[in-house]
Amino acid sequence: MSAVQIKEIAYEQFGNCIEISNGVINLVATVDHGPRIIRIGFIGGENEFCENNDATLVTYGNEEWKIRGGHRLWHSPEYFPRSYIADNEPVEWQTTENGVKLVQKVEPWVQIKKEMEIELSADCNRVVVTHHLTNKNAWPVELAAWALSVMATGGMEIIPQPSRDTGFLGNRVVALWPFTKMNDHRIYWGDKYIVLSQDPKMKPPFKIGIPNEDGWAAYFNHGNLFIKRFNHMIGQKYPDFGVSFETYTTDFMLEMESLSPLTLLEPESTLIHIEEWELIQNVDRPSKEEASIDAIVKQYIAK
Repeated sequence: MSAVQIKEIAYEQFGNCIEISNGVINLVATVDHGPRIIRIGFIGGENEFCENNDATLVTYGNEEWKIRGGHRLWHSPEYFPRSYIADNEPVEWQTTENGVKLVQKVEPWVQIKKEMEIELSADCNRVVVTHHLTNKNAWPVELAAWALSVMATGGMEIIPQPSRDTGFLGNRVVALWPFTKMNDHRIYWGDKYIVLSQDPKMKPPFKIGIPNEDGWAAYFNHGNLFIKRFNHMIGQKYPDFGVSFETYTTDFMLEMESLSPLTLLEPESTLIHIEEWELIQNVDRPSKEEASIDAIVKQYIAK
């Protein structure tokens, strides 16, 4: 690998962007809108993130909100139109030692400022994404940072179930949305893992959330393995019945979503939520059998 290279480029339909590369993988962050990371992948290879400029809706101020794909930063709990403030304005950006920092203008009406720092390792295919939410209101706001990675079609996601021994008390919670069908063919409820497959032929949405105490989830696609890691804080209050990880799928994507604990954020205070990503090449997709998944976890994921 070489040193991390950072340069301005025009990327696909997303306009002016910043490319960050270590000679093996590259990331692309948009600057005409955002903050957003629209691509991660091996150089010359496919994008592990979804790209979609078609899915839109009208939101606050009669603005058009676009899903676009990639990786974005929201704040939870979800509510319309507060969660869907359009991010169509250019972001400020500056280079850091091994990446960039993206700064969004303060959201109108909601008055929350979003920032995203992206740091790529020069020595391995690991990325640290530090998310900032700053309260610019004159009063405290309770929220959680919500980091959403929109993955490309055709992959398979692995989510570890909590295994902590809680004695006579329950140790697992699953949050279900009104549209979620527990017998959906895309979901496999294993003993140690939950497996969710993205099906391009299935438009009906599916979403679940769990308190992901292991702090990771994995996505297999294009012969590669994408790992998202984050910190679950046992005993803290989380949104949506206490979940730190949510996943959603429809016909054109699958979302891997980590959340911070709910925080009463004082005026001018900042909430920080960190994810670490890893991209590994030439990893065979496991079967849904626990032993097959265990072998992958032992080799690539377990710390």
